[in-house]
Amino acid sequence: MNYWLIKSEPNVWSIDQQKKMGKKGAPWDGVRNYQAAKNLKSMKKGDYCFFYHSNIGKEIVGIVEVIEEAYQDKTDKTSKFVAVTVRFVKKLEKPVSLIEIKKVKELSHLSLIKQSRLSVMEIDSKSWKILNKMGRI
Repeated sequence: MNYWLIKSEPNVWSIDQQKKMGKKGAPWDGVRNYQAAKNLKSMKKGDYCFFYHSNIGKEIVGIVEVIEEAYQDKTDKTSKFVAVTVRFVKKLEKPVSLIEIKKVKELSHLSLIKQSRLSVMEIDSKSWKILNKMGRI
């Protein structure tokens, strides 16, 4: 299993909207950065992703699970990009802010800090555990 972090602006798509989609989940589409798209293509069914509210909040707010691997993004007229389907798993008991993450030396290597504009990124298992503990999971 691999771990990821996916970003969404909460006024565009929030963790609460994701939760309302239930077991069928929702497509994670609209990604137009090539590195982020490559990460989407690497996701496997059963992988977990932190759900990060970007711009407004700048915090990890929940966890979703990949339930359908990469397929053609229906919102892409060029047919170059893919989407995956993710399903809500849980909200973090305590959202983990970017400010808090930056204070933890063991997390300083994360793309969330080094490539702040990247919308889909891999998270190593050690960092996954640290972030879960910070979110009281």
